Amino acid sequence: QSCPRPAGQGAGQEPVRSGGLPEGVEYIPTRKKGKNPMKPVGVAWYSLYARTRLGYLFYQRQVKKARERYPHGHSVPQPYCFPGVKILPIPVLSNNYSYLVIDTGSSQAAVIDPSDPLAVQAAIEEEGVMLEAIFCTHKHWDHSGGNEALCQKHSSCRVYGSALDAIPQLTNPLADREKVTVGCLTFEALATPGHTVGHMVYVLDGGPFGSPPCLFSGDLLFLAGCGEPFEGSPETMLASLDVAVSLGEDTLLWPGHEYALECLTFASLLELDNSALEQKLQWAVQQRQEKRSTCPSTLGEEQTYNPFLRTHRPELQEALRLWQGPGEDPDAFRARVLKEVRRRKDLYQAT
Repeated sequence: QSCPRPAGQGAGQEPVRSGGLPEGVEYIPTRKKGKNPMKPVGVAWYSLYARTRLGYLFYQRQVKKARERYPHGHSVPQPYCFPGVKILPIPVLSNNYSYLVIDTGSSQAAVIDPSDPLAVQAAIEEEGVMLEAIFCTHKHWDHSGGNEALCQKHSSCRVYGSALDAIPQLTNPLADREKVTVGCLTFEALATPGHTVGHMVYVLDGGPFGSPPCLFSGDLLFLAGCGEPFEGSPETMLASLDVAVSLGEDTLLWPGHEYALECLTFASLLELDNSALEQKLQWAVQQRQEKRSTCPSTLGEEQTYNPFLRTHRPELQEALRLWQGPGEDPDAFRARVLKEVRRRKDLYQAT
């Protein structure tokens, strides 16, 4: 496969609350053919999914159905190469991404969020590399379900993540800002709670390879989107998003899901006159028509069209009809804006 360097990705009805939706409702896609409906899942279901064996059984069902429906993956992956490093997105389940990151000099590799161990193992064998590390962003089965099988296959592999999340097979708990080396690759773990209490993202230092930093964001940040704050407040989620933004505009964003088209379409309903958003949406439509992946984007791009990163922008605040109160702390106001964007996004997913 060819391995191009990252290039710029230019262009090539407001939801209203209807009665009856309970507080704390999340929406996940069902698997009905030809449709992308959403079904409400309350706090009780989330607890069962995240904390009991029922969640694992549900995950196994997801894997089985996705393998049947997408035998070659839900998207066409495009590997990215820099001198000494290769990043291979692995499309898994119905919309997840795992990432195989390879030190091409030593053939040592790490994988981020191995959802489907068979798909990850196939990529490892095709690339002819040694799996030395699994980096888990959080405990949810669609990001951690392959840990056990891969550890059985690769005895020297270590599993990294936060001790605050019940990550399967965790061997090496990480603290905020702790660094891990795999061959010549250096990853930094950043604590980004909100989606789960122990959510972490991983930043690959691109300096030694002449590349930008690479952010593997799990369910913190998607192209034009943001993960649901299951285990955190809007204030917590805002602080975690600010951690991501602080990495710099040239940072490449590698998200945990292929949600670009849905997220961009929603964002376009909030900011009707955002030309960067319109161009990105047109590009994403073309990509998805061809089943091509939409990652990576850059954090600089994201700040021009991702509403969850634009809580400071007057255009978005005006569109939401929200104004900062007298004496209101700026970050408290931004958290209020974030909460409203999240509320509207959940209602948009319900339609």
